[in-house]
Amino acid sequence: MNLMSRTLCTLTFVLFALPGMADLVTDLEKLRAVSREGAGNEAAANGWKAVAQSKAEDLPVLLAAMDGANPLAENWLRAAISVVEDREAKSLPLSALKKFVLSTKHSAGARALAFDILSRHAKDEAEAITPMLIEDPGAELRRHPVARLIEAGDAALAKSDKAAAVAAYQQGLKGARDEDQIKALAKKLREQGQTVDLPTHFGFLMNWKVIAPFTNEERKGFDEVFPPEKQIDYSAKYAGKGKEAKWVDFTSTDEYGKIDFNKPFGMEKQVVGYAAAEFTSPEARSAEIRIGCKNGWKVWLNGELLFGRDEYHRGAKLDQYKLPCQLKAGKNVILVKCCQNEQTEQWTVEWEFQLRVCDATGTAIASAK
Repeated sequence: MNLMSRTLCTLTFVLFALPGMADLVTDLEKLRAVSREGAGNEAAANGWKAVAQSKAEDLPVLLAAMDGANPLAENWLRAAISVVEDREAKSLPLSALKKFVLSTKHSAGARALAFDILSRHAKDEAEAITPMLIEDPGAELRRHPVARLIEAGDAALAKSDKAAAVAAYQQGLKGARDEDQIKALAKKLREQGQTVDLPTHFGFLMNWKVIAPFTNEERKGFDEVFPPEKQIDYSAKYAGKGKEAKWVDFTSTDEYGKIDFNKPFGMEKQVVGYAAAEFTSPEARSAEIRIGCKNGWKVWLNGELLFGRDEYHRGAKLDQYKLPCQLKAGKNVILVKCCQNEQTEQWTVEWEFQLRVCDATGTAIASAK
């Protein structure tokens, strides 16, 4: 049984246990059953009209229906919740909403929405629980306490209390998971003479073995299976595109973990490069490999292909792609294939990627070695 089914079964049981809730169960089922392809839209539209007429006291139930819902169904639910909030603004169940925010069994998105509602209608209640969210498993809920710590640090600095400002900024950085807040806090700490290790904070892998250039003529290299995909042998040498391809060590000095193939191999075009890194996990555990890359790329973990994108120079950003994976206890080998195409414009010279290992909240997982 998948998460959505389990959630709905639990929700159905709870609602049927309450008088007069059977109809709401049916309408919520219609909303949650809508698919990304649009199947069930008509039924969802009818269900939405009924759900949008829910009472204020039903808001926690509507929020709970977001648990495990697909993005389209979640949008339907958000819209209905917004209508109920506006109509029932004077009688919202504030205590129940507060309890919902603090219940980590619910989805981060639903809890963040509940917090937003609480903030709009009971600001003091929301402010009171904000410090409790600094280590929350939902990254979006961490933004609130981090923002307050930034404000506290700025206020302390305005009073020339550097020690208090640094303490607030450091606590904020520890809890921050969003790039904009991390950048802001790193800047503030450095302005106060503090050392900030962003690669460690993010969990970027900085030390790699890299090999190139294999051919990507006519962009066929993305699908072609070159030797590193069959076996990683760091002592091996291969006939490459116009030159010998061999493994070399590469350590990034970029604090956002950029692995730039142009540095060890030159400004090549129509080529394929590989990068391999070893990650030691003290235990078997779930994780996410997050990559940012503007080239064609593929990622393998312990020989298993996780994902790939055959496109070029569309831009790159932190955590552009999130690849759920399972680390095994001990050594794990991560292999990245990075393809460069034939374009010659100045903005196409980049042949690079950044990769980090973290949990689902974006909290870095450090290699034991």
